[in-house]
Amino acid sequence: MLLYWSGRTALQNHNLAVTTEPAEAEALRANLYRLLARLLARPADEALLAMLQGLSGDDSPLGRGIGDLAGEARAISLGAAREEYQELFIGVGRGELVPYGSYYLTGFLNEKPLARLRSDMVPLGIARSEDSRDPEDHAGALMEMMAGLIDGSFGQIQPLAVQKDFFRKHVGSWAGHFFADLETNRSARLYRPVGTIGRQFMAIEESGFDM
Repeated sequence: MLLYWSGRTALQNHNLAVTTEPAEAEALRANLYRLLARLLARPADEALLAMLQGLSGDDSPLGRGIGDLAGEARAISLGAAREEYQELFIGVGRGELVPYGSYYLTGFLNEKPLARLRSDMVPLGIARSEDSRDPEDHAGALMEMMAGLIDGSFGQIQPLAVQKDFFRKHVGSWAGHFFADLETNRSARLYRPVGTIGRQFMAIEESGFDM
């Protein structure tokens, strides 16, 4: 799933794209960002639930969250999972949660944080897909952008300093609060462990960038 694509890099600088595979740890980071992106971008389908059911975690807080997500995916029906997404993120007029950076940072949609994000996307070769209806500061879109910076999906693998700068400006400033709200939302069942995973992962990323 790509909500965003690297039109400038992919089309104009194709022969200059970095082809080095990321290290295993970087691949794991990218995969977790991309999993969160898929979960937040649109309602579940049969393929997503089947994939979630096959996940396994370890005894770490993050691993337990992954194990809980797998358990919920085995217990919930596809219809219930889709209804939960609708209630949490869409609703009638508005869902119970508003998964946009501008909203969390200012209390309103389409504010200055979105404009700053769009400005910072340009030099990284990230552009909005024609199929995307959401503003670029949607939590799912930002998770996908982080994955692309790590694994080169937007043209090249970005240095850790670039990842850190993007995270600090556009993700770390609010995403942890969003995931905490998701984790404690009373309507969340399948998505409660998604909140746990996201909150834990954002804290891990923040600590890692501080090293």
